[in-house]
Amino acid sequence: MTTPRATAELSADEARRIALRAQGFLGSPDRRAGVRGVLRHLGAVQLDTISVLARSHELIPYARLGAVGRSTVEAAYWKPSPGTPAARPHAFEYWSHAACILPIEEWPHFAFRRRAYRNRPHWNHHLPEGTYDQVVKQLRTEGPLTATELGGAKRTSEWWDWSGTKVAVERALMYGEVVCVERRGWKRVYDLAERAVPADLLHDELDDGACLRRLVRLAGRSLGVGTRADIADYHRLKGDQVDAVIADSGLVPVTVEGWAKPAWADPEALRTPPRGRHRTTLLSPFDSLVWERARTERLFGFTHRLEAYVPRQKRIHGYFAMPVLAGGRLVGRVDPAREGRTLVARQVTLDGPKAVPAVARALVEAATWVDCTDVRVERVDAPDLREPLTHELTRALA
Repeated sequence: MTTPRATAELSADEARRIALRAQGFLGSPDRRAGVRGVLRHLGAVQLDTISVLARSHELIPYARLGAVGRSTVEAAYWKPSPGTPAARPHAFEYWSHAACILPIEEWPHFAFRRRAYRNRPHWNHHLPEGTYDQVVKQLRTEGPLTATELGGAKRTSEWWDWSGTKVAVERALMYGEVVCVERRGWKRVYDLAERAVPADLLHDELDDGACLRRLVRLAGRSLGVGTRADIADYHRLKGDQVDAVIADSGLVPVTVEGWAKPAWADPEALRTPPRGRHRTTLLSPFDSLVWERARTERLFGFTHRLEAYVPRQKRIHGYFAMPVLAGGRLVGRVDPAREGRTLVARQVTLDGPKAVPAVARALVEAATWVDCTDVRVERVDAPDLREPLTHELTRALA
């Protein structure tokens, strides 16, 4: 694809600040909109099984809003607002960047993906004859159920060895006949889409082009500015899918200092320079600010990899090392754990002495959020910074 002439030239610093504002880390957050506002603003909140401080979908709004209650976070995603017509839901779970919580308004725009799944010729799991219809019938009769309540999620103790019931209900989820209406004890709770999705949204009428234009536009808005690869990665689109619609998506071509590839920006993000308060916080490795590693390196000069699936002896920064954001920069990382009411920083990496107060502040705020009363540091990569960090923590806790 030939990229049109750039409409603006951005410095690396301007691009970074635009990205921070687009992701909700620069300027005053809309606290009245709360967690639901964060979800609509980001367009997708990734789910993951790992829980250290909290699960990733809880860490996302915390990083932007501060110490919002964890039960409040769950209710904001899954519980309809009291008094709304027909108890209209706010979100659904589907495959986007990965398994993500998505605003319910975007249901029609994932029709292209549901169609692709329906036309998929090969699957990793065998679907026993008649099981699909049986699962749909059971949900219709009994209402929302987990895979266990439907008859069992696994055939054996191996995580990948799904039962026929689990294969069927997950297939129905991909097809759009079934929707995940909440997570209960980390188990998906399934219901028929015809009951769970508002009638005005329950359709696959949009063609692939309309769906892709919307998702490319949303990705550009949520990123502020990004390359073709950045935009494709946000909802895991293919490069040629982005190429087919980006010219009509409303995004505008720009160049960014130091970026080897052309970029596209949200025109609204270019209208006013990003200003306001910077958030200081720990970030989930699955936060959309940093989930695309090449983009993180390009924006922040910060190399980060999730090491949870790396053998212990080969880890450099720790099992669930969380980047620390302060002053619009990534200034270190913390590998956290919890022991009773103590937040344990198993390993701390600091980008020099100036990062010490920010890392201490981020640790204490996180500890307070998860109802810990103390913070203990086990290891600091720069030994000479251990004492200053301990001093800052003591002062902040006091």
